[in-house]
Amino acid sequence: MHSGPGAALVDRPVLDAPAADDVVFTFSYLTWGAAARRGWFGTEDRLARGLVAHEGLRRVLVCDRTRSLPLKLLRERLAREDTPFPADERRALLAPVRLRRSDPSSLRGVARGFAAYDRAIERGARNMGLEKPVVITTHPLVAGFAELSWARAVTYYALDDWTVHPAYRRWWPAYRESYARIRARGRRVAAVSEVLLRRLAPTTPGVVIPNGLEPLEWMSGGRDAEDCGLAGSPGGDPAGPLLVYAGTLDARLDVAWLAQTARALPEATLALVGPLIDAPHLRPLRSEPNIAIHPPLPRTQLAGLIRRADVGLVPHRRSALTEAMSPLKLYEYLAGGLPVAATDLEPMRGIDPRVILVPEGGDFAAAARAALALGRTAEPQRHAFVQANSWRSRHDALLELALA
Repeated sequence: MHSGPGAALVDRPVLDAPAADDVVFTFSYLTWGAAARRGWFGTEDRLARGLVAHEGLRRVLVCDRTRSLPLKLLRERLAREDTPFPADERRALLAPVRLRRSDPSSLRGVARGFAAYDRAIERGARNMGLEKPVVITTHPLVAGFAELSWARAVTYYALDDWTVHPAYRRWWPAYRESYARIRARGRRVAAVSEVLLRRLAPTTPGVVIPNGLEPLEWMSGGRDAEDCGLAGSPGGDPAGPLLVYAGTLDARLDVAWLAQTARALPEATLALVGPLIDAPHLRPLRSEPNIAIHPPLPRTQLAGLIRRADVGLVPHRRSALTEAMSPLKLYEYLAGGLPVAATDLEPMRGIDPRVILVPEGGDFAAAARAALALGRTAEPQRHAFVQANSWRSRHDALLELALA
């Protein structure tokens, strides 16, 4: 069953499964502590917390990625703000370790490493007393290389197309082999976009489950500039319109489009907020007087910034990676009531009529100006969008696939 990002996930009821389902969840390249440190904003962060809190499940085992033992000990020694895992008789955290510092990239090394990870998870599930658990993994190599023969079923929730992710080039052959094994094993697949699901080409019915929203973050609060986290910084209290990009600052951004927009709207401020991963790529924007580049903000301040802004921006360059993404920032802009100017990529389409899409070679500045003319969303419509795209509805859709 293929489903898109729209009505199939709206107002999905609480999963009506009997309280006899045990679930094992494995992160991709993340741990519970790392998710806490970055503010629980990502897709798998939300999923881990959602599964742990889900009243329709009997027991849940959350599995960190395997870490180097020396680095793990150092991290625990230096950590100050980690959120402790809420362990009890229903919930447990498994944190496998090894002596090796980096992940192997050869097919033989990957197979050996994930066979060991498989054994560690099986022991953890057995020690917890799980009965015929299902496994949900966001790790592209666990999904294909781990046998997981002790599990009742295995579901891979694909968040990116790792075979084209430039930061993981060393593992591209392993990802391609893992995708082939996922198909050969007939594993269940959910993906954040239809494009990504087509690339994975599962041999069993798949489902599209895009990113979502936490209603508590967006259902209260107003346009209060003091909450936006930019006070006292360049562009922090603009007199004119505020256009925001909130996300990783790297080569995905079309700097030519951003510069064009800044020059076409000199009365506006363009605030680019997020971790600066590729400073040379963004260097040309430093000369634009109305573009301000800021470090990441805590979640409450980020929500305040979006509520304060006038337009959300998604000026992504077209690539094999961006074509398969589910745009989390797009959902958050709309949750904050913003009209949006965005690159015309398939996962951006059909989400909301207030998203103005710009084709390759198009005029992004004109789209930003048109978005400004639209103005902010009325509160009843904004609230309805938030409720219709909640993380809970996404997690229940994933559990419906995984527990079937």
